[in-house]
Amino acid sequence: MKTKLSSLAPGPAAPVPERAGRPRSERAHQAILTAARQLLIEKGFAEMRLEHVAARAGVGKATIYRRWPSKEALAQELLSELAAPHIAVAESGNTREEMLAAVTNPMRAVTETDFGPVIKAMLAQIASNPSIGDPFRATVVAARRAEVARVIQRGIARGDLRPDADAALATELLVGPVYFRLMFGGDLDLDFAERVVDSVLRGYSA
Repeated sequence: MKTKLSSLAPGPAAPVPERAGRPRSERAHQAILTAARQLLIEKGFAEMRLEHVAARAGVGKATIYRRWPSKEALAQELLSELAAPHIAVAESGNTREEMLAAVTNPMRAVTETDFGPVIKAMLAQIASNPSIGDPFRATVVAARRAEVARVIQRGIARGDLRPDADAALATELLVGPVYFRLMFGGDLDLDFAERVVDSVLRGYSA
C-alpha cells in the first residue's frame, strides 16, 4: 500500500517570477491559466487551441495575446506556476531529511497535484521544442538544481557528505528516478524515495 506523501511538509514555495508589462486583471490571468491547465490535461498540447482556452476562461483571444505571445509561452508559465511550490527544501539540520525532501517534493507534485498530468502532457514538447524546453530548463530545472546544490553544500559543511560530492549530478540522481517512474511505471511512495536517498548517500557520504 502506498504511503501518502502529503503528510511530509514541503519547504517554502519558490517564488514565481513576475511578468513585466501592462497592469492586468488577476482574475482573468488565473482563469486563463486554469483553462489552459484543464485543456492540456484533457486534450494534450498538440490539440490545445488558444481560442478554446479563451472560450473556457470567458475572455477574448486578444486578452491572451496581451499576456502571452503563443501557446508555448502560456504552457511554460503554467508549468512554472505548478512547479514552484514543490522546489524549495527547508533547512532542517539533517542532511538525510533534506535529501529526502528533494525527492518527495517532486514526487508529491507529480502524484498529488495537477503538475503531474500537465508535465506528462508536456514532456515530449520539453524534449523536442526549444521554445518550451529552453525556458523550462532555465527556470524550473535550474531552480531545482540550485536547491539540491544547496542541500549538498550544507551536507558537506556538516561533515555528512564528502567534500567532492557532485552537486550538479545530485539533482539527476535524486529527482531523475521520480520522472523515470512517472513515465515508465512503478510505485512513487515514501519507501521508494527513501531507497533513492539511501543509495545516493552510500556514494556521497563522508
